[in-house]
Amino acid sequence: MKETPIKREIVDRLINNLGISDFAKATIREVKQVAAQAERQSGVEFIKMEMGIPGLPAAKVGVDAQIKALQNGIAHSYPDIQGLPELKQEASRFVKAFIGLDVAPTGCVPVTGSMQGTFASFLTCSQAVKGKDTVLFIDPGFPVQKMQLQVMGVKYETFDVYDFRGEKLGPKVESYLEKGNICAIVYSNPNNPAWICLNEQELQSIGQLASKYDVVVMEDLAYFAMDFRKDLSVPFQSPYQPSVGRYTDNYMLLISGSKAFSYAGERIGVVCISDNLFQRHFPDLATRYEGLPFGLVFSTRMLYALSSGTSHSAQYALASMLKAASDGSYDFRKEVSVYGERARKLKEIFCRHGFHVVYDKDLNEPVADGFYFTIGYRNMTSGELAKELMYYGVSAICLITTGSHQEGLRVCTSFIEDHQYTLLEERMSLFEENHS
Repeated sequence: MKETPIKREIVDRLINNLGISDFAKATIREVKQVAAQAERQSGVEFIKMEMGIPGLPAAKVGVDAQIKALQNGIAHSYPDIQGLPELKQEASRFVKAFIGLDVAPTGCVPVTGSMQGTFASFLTCSQAVKGKDTVLFIDPGFPVQKMQLQVMGVKYETFDVYDFRGEKLGPKVESYLEKGNICAIVYSNPNNPAWICLNEQELQSIGQLASKYDVVVMEDLAYFAMDFRKDLSVPFQSPYQPSVGRYTDNYMLLISGSKAFSYAGERIGVVCISDNLFQRHFPDLATRYEGLPFGLVFSTRMLYALSSGTSHSAQYALASMLKAASDGSYDFRKEVSVYGERARKLKEIFCRHGFHVVYDKDLNEPVADGFYFTIGYRNMTSGELAKELMYYGVSAICLITTGSHQEGLRVCTSFIEDHQYTLLEERMSLFEENHS
């Protein structure tokens, strides 16, 4: 066996020093730390694919609007807990332009990133109906959402969607809902980490079941309209971003500025709550929160207790970005389409050297190229593969940490630089030679 780019003893020592007994369960931060220290100690460049951080400049239209707001003195004022009126209006218009749904500005509430949006949503949903105290995840998904539930002491159920696509999805979801304890269903679309995209038929089955069992659907749209197989870039014109909102009134859309607009650092997003759900009175919420309806409990109780509002200047930035997108003067999908190109090139290199894409199909169609994709290698477990790739200067996280039951890794395309394709080609050639 030929020597690896990173000496094995360096990686092994770092993993041991961090107290990681099972590398399959290493967190994103731990993998990042091992990679950074191994790179520093070895002097060998790492190809870092573990962190889901935008690798593009922030949208200029947002930056300009935020700077102007700050120069106009907005930093001295507390934001309204309901949100900047201009942002609420533009969020409503954006949902109409790119999803084709009507959500009143009242129900579009800015949040300190979708992370805060999910936290406040979990709190509200889990308290709405006594006995409905459990969240259902359609996995794989974003690991931190489960940590949020752990922090607040809320239970959850989960299943891997890998074997339950198409007509199998509805019955699988219903097998959980019929127990009567589920308060909310959570999934991302496109999916982090698999990049599969639930289609209209699947979303219809979820929506109809949500109405039947009176469950709230939290649709995480962190990678909004980033299914690059379809042209979802033209406002107010089909095709639209698929959404469960066409099939139920029990929905909350979580729209983030982080990925679509590369505005992750300012922690800005918006939760769009359907008109019916926003105005609905749940007896248990009304008793606990002075008779307030669902939407006002979410904003004036949960969000107010968490942060007393969302960064005032960042709201001006998001309002400007959403307006430019809806006006058609800013094609945000064109800006982020580079992620799809990177994924295509990376997949080709990996697959040519014996790897395979784990979540490879959207029913009968190849999965889209985008921000993430998944890889496996022969009979290696997730932990074995992740650790082995570290010796070759490649870092990625294990699918097990995302709720997946498949053996493999999540690869993020955001930080790949042009010269690293050649580097990856050389290292995966050596990997294949050493494992043949």
